[in-house]
Amino acid sequence: MAFIQKDKVFSKRWLINYSLIVIGSFILAAGFVLFITPYKIVPGGVYGIAIVLHYLFDLPVGMMALTMDIPLTIIGIRILGPRFGYKTVVGFLLTAFFVDGLTMVYGSEPLVAGEPLLSSVYGGVFLGIGLGLIFKSKATSGGTDIVAMIISKYTKLPVGQLLIYVDSAIVLVGLLVFKDWRIPLYSLIVIFITGQVIDTILQGINYDKTLFIISDHFEEIRNKIINDLNRGGTFIEGKGMYNGSDKTIIFTVVNRREMAMLQEFIHQIDPKAFVTVINANEILGEGFKSLRDKVSS
Repeated sequence: MAFIQKDKVFSKRWLINYSLIVIGSFILAAGFVLFITPYKIVPGGVYGIAIVLHYLFDLPVGMMALTMDIPLTIIGIRILGPRFGYKTVVGFLLTAFFVDGLTMVYGSEPLVAGEPLLSSVYGGVFLGIGLGLIFKSKATSGGTDIVAMIISKYTKLPVGQLLIYVDSAIVLVGLLVFKDWRIPLYSLIVIFITGQVIDTILQGINYDKTLFIISDHFEEIRNKIINDLNRGGTFIEGKGMYNGSDKTIIFTVVNRREMAMLQEFIHQIDPKAFVTVINANEILGEGFKSLRDKVSS
C-alpha cells in the first residue's frame, strides 16, 4: 500500500497545504481559461480531452474534466489501492469549479488576442505554477496520471514514459478533431514549459555546481576548498582506465563564483588536471538547504 501523508486538521502544515491547493488550482484554472482553451490548445491530460469535447459539443470544460477525474480516481483506488488522498480530490474539484467559474465571469475570449504562440508560453507558465503549488502540497493532479499508473502496473513500463505516451495521444486527438497542424506545436510548447516551471517550483532556482576533479595535486586543491572556499567535499579512490594507475577524485559542490575561483587555482597548480562540471538541480545538506527545510517547505 502506498504511503499517504496525513496532516493534522487545522494544524499549520494543514493550512499551508490546503492554501497551496486553493491558490494552485486557481492559477491552473486561469491558465486554461485565459490562454489555453480559447485557442483550442490541447495540452494532454483530462483537460486536453475536455477542451476537445467543449468545442465538439459545447460542454463546459471544468465539468467535463470532473466527469473524467472522479471515475478515474475511483478506478485507480480499486486497482492501485488508496494512493490518492483527500488533497488530490480537493485539487481537481477546485480546479473544475474555478475553470467554469472564471469562464462565466470572464468569458471565452483570450487574454492576449491574436497571439496563440505567446498564449502558449503564458499558458505553460500558469499551468506550471498551478501544478507546482499543488504538487508542493503533496497532492497529485489525478487524471491521466492514474491511467499511466494503471498501465504501468500491468506492463511494468515507467510511469513517466507512459504519461508522455498518453498525453501525446491526446494531443494527436486534438489534431484530428481540429485539423490544424499548429495546435500540436502550441500544445507541445505548453507541455514543455509546464514541466520546466513545475521543476523550478519544486526544486527552486539553483546555480550551484557539482565538480569532479582528478589531479595529482589533490591535497593542495583540498586545502583550497576547505580553507579558502569554506566548503567540504569527498575523496573518491579510483583507478585510471588507460594505465591502471591509482587516482584520487575530489567530489565537491560550490556556487558559480567559487567555481571560477577554484578553476583558476587548479589551472595555476596543475594545468593538466581533469575537471568535470555538472549543474546541480538541488543540493541538500550542510552548507546548503537542509533536508528538514526541504521536507517542511
